Amino acid sequence: MGTRGLLAAAVSLVVAVAVAPAATAVPEAATSPDPNLTVTSVTLGRAAVAVSGLNTVAVPVTVVGGYKTTEPGTVFLNVFLDRTGGTGPARYMVAALLGLVSGTVQSGTWKGSLYVPSTANGTFKVTGVMEGTIIDGSTGSMTTPTPFAGPSIAVTGLHLPRIGVSIIPKVVPFGSAYTARVAITDSATGKPYGSRINVQITWDNLCVEHDGDRYLTNTAGIAERVYPAAAADALNCVRLRGRAFDTAGLGWSVSRPGIVGATLSRTSVPVGTIVPVNGTVAGAPSKCAVVLQRLTGATAWRGVSQDVVRQSGRFTVLAQPPYVGNVIYRVYFPTCGRFQAGYSKSFVIRGT
Repeated sequence: MGTRGLLAAAVSLVVAVAVAPAATAVPEAATSPDPNLTVTSVTLGRAAVAVSGLNTVAVPVTVVGGYKTTEPGTVFLNVFLDRTGGTGPARYMVAALLGLVSGTVQSGTWKGSLYVPSTANGTFKVTGVMEGTIIDGSTGSMTTPTPFAGPSIAVTGLHLPRIGVSIIPKVVPFGSAYTARVAITDSATGKPYGSRINVQITWDNLCVEHDGDRYLTNTAGIAERVYPAAAADALNCVRLRGRAFDTAGLGWSVSRPGIVGATLSRTSVPVGTIVPVNGTVAGAPSKCAVVLQRLTGATAWRGVSQDVVRQSGRFTVLAQPPYVGNVIYRVYFPTCGRFQAGYSKSFVIRGT
């Protein structure tokens, strides 16, 4: 499934990540434009529009062209527009399911509407046209939109929606369910819109394709979802849905605790002998650093060896007792991405 991303402002209590929560009719395996589609012209009914809050403005769209087909059924066209300027979170728009109003499928005129949201705020240009009856999900087509350099529309967006998410608990234990609390507010005032808003709060592949997991906020713009434990290691997202594309969205990764275990290969060695210390970090945060620390004095810990976590979650650091007697060590895992800092239990290697 091909996607075009929308990213709202990052929020606290989660690790915000780039996400493309808007599904389109362009599949991942798409290879080339549809050879059966010919586009002669694309016309937009307005060159500029102002939109506020959660509203949309319908802009007429007309396509003149032809589609070579012998299959029965109705042919619909979809017009794609890409951002060329401005700062709104929407990166593209689609005028979906334009219907044939005159002529023939092979040489005719299609009309429909582009529903412009406030989050478009900026300038968009027609870049392509595609045949298809499904926009919000895969058509199964192996084609991309047929390129067409069409007209532009300038969008003035006011009171754009802002999406915030809090995760409860803030750091999610392994094997535990958790709650996502979504808040949608007016970015200009910081206040809710006062209406109930339909949102999609979901995870994994539903962040980029098809529909489902719909929730309705209260009038304060708040909605909550309890996620299953399995969702904590996948992409999570909230999508503010439009008619053929998402008007806003936010993706995040859940924070995880840094749980470190370490096992000694030997507990007593001659001074200066290297002792491998093997261990694991829960969740296998590969390529993250781990540091073997030695206690010096009463409270000071000094790094003496370092490794990175392998894909298996395992690591090996090297201890080397510098003096006769008990030498106290621990393994430190610094904060890495969504994984929080953690320590292993301290352990002793006796130098002889």
